Amino acid sequence: MSDALQFIGTVLVGVVTGILSGMFGVGGAVVSTPAVRALGATPLEAVGSTLPSILPSSISGTLRYLREGLVRTRLAVWTCAFGVPAAVAGSLLSGVVPGGGHVLMLVTAGLVGFTAYRTAFPKTQIERGGDEHVERWRMGCIGVGAGGLSGLLGVGGGVLMVPAFSAWLRVPLKETVATSLACVGVFAIPGTITHALLGHINWAFAIPLCIGVIPGARIGANITIAASDRTLRLSVGTALGIIALIYAIGELLALLD
Repeated sequence: MSDALQFIGTVLVGVVTGILSGMFGVGGAVVSTPAVRALGATPLEAVGSTLPSILPSSISGTLRYLREGLVRTRLAVWTCAFGVPAAVAGSLLSGVVPGGGHVLMLVTAGLVGFTAYRTAFPKTQIERGGDEHVERWRMGCIGVGAGGLSGLLGVGGGVLMVPAFSAWLRVPLKETVATSLACVGVFAIPGTITHALLGHINWAFAIPLCIGVIPGARIGANITIAASDRTLRLSVGTALGIIALIYAIGELLALLD
């Protein structure tokens, strides 16, 4: 593939990534990571090169959600406070996980599949405790898990935050998506720096992704704002379920080669 075609293809991937990011609050790397693998990136480059595009995607979509009053600031602050150091730790661990990067991708497939199922068919939500300290503890746990996944897998952490905010903290889905999108942008900063220092980012993929995600995220946010809750749940569940299946099949075939 020529450099020009690779650039154009990666920009288009960025647009689709941004739309999914803005719609579902998952960072969009669930699409860009396997896509850049198909365009020629190594497994670790596919993990690292998606992270720089998460920040502009998050900013673009979050600004749109802020105008609608859908971002829960307190939830975002507490989640990020615990998630940022976890993102650094996850980034440092990414290079030592066995399997040459394929294991990371299989774990990603499992997490995306879990998110798809829980979003489309949520469990009965548990009751929140009346004590604010318990709420902070829960937000901290979500932050550690989501931040660690962001650094380790390059997927922004939204694959954990979306179902956790919705089911565990009982946040309405649109506010869940908006707040998750704000958080994944913050998590991407330390993860990007760490992966860059480790040499995992291929800027030939990262830069065109950044170009494409900005308009895509705004489009995705507009779609979510206009959608009903049921339509949004079914659409995100279906889309992520298909993506998880593609992830799993592709990486299992790679491991068998």
